[in-house]
Amino acid sequence: MTSITGADRGDARILWNFNVLKQPVRPCSAALALGGCDIGVAAAAADLYRARLFPVVAFSGGIMPGTSRRFPRGEAVHFRERAIALGVPEEATLLEPYATNTGENIRFGRTVLTGDGRTMHSVLLISMPYMQRRAYATCRKQWPEVDPVCASQPVAFDEYAKEQDDEAEFISMMMGDTHRVMEYPRRGFAIEQEVPEHVRDAFERLRKRGYDTWLLSD
Repeated sequence: MTSITGADRGDARILWNFNVLKQPVRPCSAALALGGCDIGVAAAAADLYRARLFPVVAFSGGIMPGTSRRFPRGEAVHFRERAIALGVPEEATLLEPYATNTGENIRFGRTVLTGDGRTMHSVLLISMPYMQRRAYATCRKQWPEVDPVCASQPVAFDEYAKEQDDEAEFISMMMGDTHRVMEYPRRGFAIEQEVPEHVRDAFERLRKRGYDTWLLSD
């Protein structure tokens, strides 16, 4: 892949704007923090807990090849510890350390959150910003009984991109999430969502430019 161009960043911004849902946050029965490469999810969970938007949060995510160097004891373990360090009471946290994908985040997280008989009407899904749409679609399919609301750290595309160690890898990962939004409904993993033509066009341009390392295989 050649160096990142202004056009690449413009297309990546289109994908960002598509995947960040900008849903108004509101109080929910509980929260589910999804693992990934960005420990900022833990900071978002702490901020949202302080805002009294949920009484308990489950952190979900196992030891993954792509993040094991950064989180050697598993994503959920590190995220939970960070949230506690930021002021979330330990007794308000739950741990789900086995999930290896978003579907398992939802299914395993549901088991942890409902294991003590807790009644769940809604769930606040806390994730990386560009993972929101995928998380929402997966939850609607895998846990249809609850009303999902998506939240992340309130950060703009340009700021988030500058914070990444590898901007090209960040764009490739966002391509992977977008591809899953488009493809997973037909595989039965998520609900169908409209993908506007300008988003598909941006996706194809970035694919041709070589941002394809996180795309699904045929």
